[in-house]
Amino acid sequence: MKKIVAFFLAVMMTASVTACGSSSTTSSTAPAASTAESKAESQAASTAAKSDFKIAMVTDTGGVNDQSFNQSSWEGLQKLSKDLGVTVKYTESKQPSDYTTNLDKAADDGNNLIWGIGFAMADAVTNAAKQNPDISYAIVDNSYGDKTPSNVTGVMFRAQEPSFLVGYIAAKTTKTGKVGFVGGQTSDIISQFEYGYKAGVAYAAKEMKKNITVDAQYAESFNDAAKGKAIASKMFNNGCDIVFHAAGGVGVGVIAAAKEANKFAIGVDRDQAYLAPKNVLTSALKLVNKAVELVSKEAVDGKQIGGKTYNYGLAENAVGIPEEHTLMGDDTYNAAIALESKIKDKTITPPANKDEYNKFVAGLK
Repeated sequence: MKKIVAFFLAVMMTASVTACGSSSTTSSTAPAASTAESKAESQAASTAAKSDFKIAMVTDTGGVNDQSFNQSSWEGLQKLSKDLGVTVKYTESKQPSDYTTNLDKAADDGNNLIWGIGFAMADAVTNAAKQNPDISYAIVDNSYGDKTPSNVTGVMFRAQEPSFLVGYIAAKTTKTGKVGFVGGQTSDIISQFEYGYKAGVAYAAKEMKKNITVDAQYAESFNDAAKGKAIASKMFNNGCDIVFHAAGGVGVGVIAAAKEANKFAIGVDRDQAYLAPKNVLTSALKLVNKAVELVSKEAVDGKQIGGKTYNYGLAENAVGIPEEHTLMGDDTYNAAIALESKIKDKTITPPANKDEYNKFVAGLK
């Protein structure tokens, strides 16, 4: 996607620094000096305040090196720290029972903003927020709707949109007419990936007047790479030549299976081609790093971020596909980019769940 890094929306405005007013004087040089000193003092005070701001991140069970959204989230905080000088830290959760303990520790450490990464932490985050009303909390991949606490921020992505694009690419690329999908834990969030992908496959199949099937299976884990490899290997053995994963660390195993079978995998969240340059066809990008960075910056700048949900998709240049497209070729890539425009202008609305998918497919007939 040609403008994927030229990010986001008017909603994510950068903060401005307002200079203090200068007093009147008859000297021609005094006002300039006073204004310059005021600006310097204001900037110094702002820098000092930001350096005192502390942000903690608690991962889900995928861990910070999941090659997916936990890692991407941490990269966003690292960039924020580099740019603004804020203190950032992460704690890994090895199992769901760690969520509450890790969130409590982050609160005890005096953090101003605490991130929970992943929808699985939804209950733990709201409980922590109730116990610590003076601390701001934010969560990736979860929305509490009109029940969002005043000190909690949700960050959501329309993951069905990039998934539709990679499904279209998979259908245009497959030689066997059979492709696969491996999900992490069964949830509404992962359904966005599954049904967006299936719809993209169906759309391309209709366009090409071909019958292309999708084999879908869930690992019920985000960190069991061995299970991901086993599931994908079976799919490849059963005739799939492309498998898309939305499974965090499980997806590392899917990509390993593709490399071993000399077939294609499709990555998720970040451009995962570096894991297997000859076998990762493309990736469904979800720029969690930018969302975490920009929402955190609003908090650092003193803006009110709580009590609402930020929702990002193609229209905000927050999701998409990588520009690199050697393995698929120019024709398929350009066709996918053309579809991107149709999604942005709502000519096409990718489905996010089974019911929406069934209606979408019915509309293709």
